[in-house]
Amino acid sequence: MGADGWTGLSAAARAAVRRADVLLGARRQLDLIPARVGEHPLTARRVTWPSPLLPALAGLLAEHGIPVAGTSDADTDTDTDAGADTGTGVDTGADTDADTGTGTGAGADTGTGAESGGDPRRPAVRSSGPGGEVCVLASGDPMFHGIGTTLVRLLGADRVRVFTHPSAVSLACARLGWAIDGVDVVSAVGRPLAQVHAALTPHRRLLVLSADGTTPLALADLLVDRGYGASPLTVLERLGAADEAAQRAAAHEWAAASARWRDASAHHGGLLGSTLRPPADLNVAAVEPRPGPGAAHRPRTPGLPDDAFEHDGQITKREIRAVTLARLGPAPGELLWDVGAGAGSIAIEWMRAHATCRAVAVEPRADRAERIRRNATNLGVPGLRVVVGRAPQVLAGLPAPDAVFVGGGATADGLLEACWAALRGRGRLVVNAVTLESEAMLAAWYARRGGDLIRLSVSRASPVGGFTGWRSAMPVTQWTVWPGDHAAAGDR
Repeated sequence: MGADGWTGLSAAARAAVRRADVLLGARRQLDLIPARVGEHPLTARRVTWPSPLLPALAGLLAEHGIPVAGTSDADTDTDTDAGADTGTGVDTGADTDADTGTGTGAGADTGTGAESGGDPRRPAVRSSGPGGEVCVLASGDPMFHGIGTTLVRLLGADRVRVFTHPSAVSLACARLGWAIDGVDVVSAVGRPLAQVHAALTPHRRLLVLSADGTTPLALADLLVDRGYGASPLTVLERLGAADEAAQRAAAHEWAAASARWRDASAHHGGLLGSTLRPPADLNVAAVEPRPGPGAAHRPRTPGLPDDAFEHDGQITKREIRAVTLARLGPAPGELLWDVGAGAGSIAIEWMRAHATCRAVAVEPRADRAERIRRNATNLGVPGLRVVVGRAPQVLAGLPAPDAVFVGGGATADGLLEACWAALRGRGRLVVNAVTLESEAMLAAWYARRGGDLIRLSVSRASPVGGFTGWRSAMPVTQWTVWPGDHAAAGDR
């Protein structure tokens, strides 16, 4: 539903609410449902979401006679390994989802507006117990960054009926005159705002679904730090409500106002010196990125400059990294193991290729693991999972990968065998080697398994006395095996 509450629901959605025995939702949403409509009371029992919601969701559904069969490995990986946590992007009672389309709910028949199809008399969620008919109240479109997708995953599409409603993205674009297909969207509801780093680029508008009123202010600080302080930042508040409002200023003006507000709060002063006011908790932030002269160029294409990463020298260099990622071939939704991750550059650039790409970085040194986490946050993929330990031992129990990169430790006993087995005859394996010992091992595997074995060498111009000459980096031997090679693979 929208901020206009009951009046904004479609006839079919209202009928679903009237039929319900149980209404699930955030307190703010439950309060938008009247106690009676005309002469007819709405008698459904109203249950407020627990917080945190996702761990309690299966039990809550079971309490109301809706058994959950469980989730698949793929679903679990999506929530925990990629940091997607789709079930946490909801209003759990704190009035924070800003009608953002992040949704809340525990069923579908989410009471969100227009009917998505099917018999309007069908129950919202098919209950096999005494709980009766369950109806969920969700903000915006529950199938867009919302709990609707979580419920379908848990219960199956045949047990969930969804009534759609305009999402905050649709409403925001309508207010701004922006084409929806020309906008990138980042949800900061239950997710780190650092994701913005990966999406921030000139000529591509950005909508951030806010967790609360502090999100636009943190976003303004991020933009200033990235050199995008001149970017217009519009905060759209309470979209669809009677008191809907909007504030627009450059990011650096928002950041300056925020600093004044913090200082005034510390000294118990007023909000002087700014025409801006602190944003309402229910808001969406819209950015038109305008980089300043010193803003770093951070495209999603592989091969970021080495200095984009914090490292101690253990990093796959830029040119080799670009070739390596081309061989790995990241595709939406796929999971990478980056074994011997060093600075995490391969895993990070894999995840930057698409918002749904996932990765696990395996690194034996704790100090480097912390460095990987910082790099992931600074480059917009805070969901990177970092595992500290030595391979192959720590590989056991990790979710099955679609691709594996071994950038260090290839000669460790059993490592390549473990990586090969983990791919289950369907993925890509790329191994880089710089020593004679690891190169000899790759030659042996190539002789047995096929694939492609190449040597890469990069030379860089540098001063030689008063002249300029070429200095060569250590050559890298790279072995790659693709799915087609797996099918025909066997000892030769």
